Amino acid sequence: MKLGIVGLPNVGKSTLFNAITKAGAESANYPFCTIDPNIGVVAVPDERLDVLARMYNPKKVTPTTIEFLDIAGLVRGASRGEGLGNKFLSHIREVDAIVHVVRCFDDGDIVHVDGSVDPARDMETINIELIFADLESVEKRIEKTRKQMKSGDKKYQAELAILESIKETLEKGLPVRSMTFEPEQAEYVDQLFLLTSKPVLYCANISEDGIQTADQNPYIAKVKEIADAEGAEVIVICAKIEEEIAQLEDDEKKMFLEELGLSESGLDKLVKASYKLLGLISFLTAGEQEVRAWTIKKGTKAPQAAGKIHSDFERGFIRAEIVAYEDLVRLGSMAAAREHGLVRSEGRDYVMQDGDVTLFRFNV
Repeated sequence: MKLGIVGLPNVGKSTLFNAITKAGAESANYPFCTIDPNIGVVAVPDERLDVLARMYNPKKVTPTTIEFLDIAGLVRGASRGEGLGNKFLSHIREVDAIVHVVRCFDDGDIVHVDGSVDPARDMETINIELIFADLESVEKRIEKTRKQMKSGDKKYQAELAILESIKETLEKGLPVRSMTFEPEQAEYVDQLFLLTSKPVLYCANISEDGIQTADQNPYIAKVKEIADAEGAEVIVICAKIEEEIAQLEDDEKKMFLEELGLSESGLDKLVKASYKLLGLISFLTAGEQEVRAWTIKKGTKAPQAAGKIHSDFERGFIRAEIVAYEDLVRLGSMAAAREHGLVRSEGRDYVMQDGDVTLFRFNV
């Protein structure tokens, strides 16, 4: 899973990126300090792995991971080459989803690129730049498709109809993700790699002293209002505090969060929201060699899940032996789960569930 962190300059993108990846991207109080997209891979927090590790005492514990791209601050006119321009818009095409960081705090010491804090204006600036970039891309594609239509192949006529409906939507200032497509059309649209077709998670960045009063923060209320209208998710985070948490050991983290009255870190919130946004779940494998989490799309069947581990597992799939994580932990071992008839033998049509502890049987 690859997430691109975007936002205007000085909204806290690189601070958040530093915190969640500990990758140390330069964070400075001026636009464009992030010249190339910094890439960081972060382990997905999953308490189930710790519990299984205590049960199996494996040689290795491997969590699943998320890749974050810290994409330089976009400004008004980026789609026309302003600031660092299209170079950064192209980086967004590579991601599965966009984390749009919005500044929701006042601080005279941190310069705002437009002179004042206004979440609605800031969100619109970014969204319009992405729409303009998509419009340019779609117009070029329309031109090319019209030429291809001369061959007489009817598929180009169907493609042109899709492209023209996308253009019409973008010209109204609406993102492609607001449109609905038939399955075949959706497959074609996916190949266009349009920026506004990607799901978005809005991240309202607040100050350290604003944590206790987040419910009364009018900036957050505005972000939520706009996100609700789009059908998008919002999480509230304090990038500065996340940066502090990143430096602590696990026990210290827990105490620090309790002192702040928080039940989980911003990273945990971000990961959960990202999984939900992309329709992802994790299944688990456990043994003396390794305890591991594997990320799959909700709705994935057992053979394709096996293929995540190795292509041979999918090719030679026989069956999956599965126990629900909660049952395994409650009974203390796979043997006890078998005795209680809770280890199921599932075939090719079985749809994997989050937390399935799985052993795949295969033959090649």
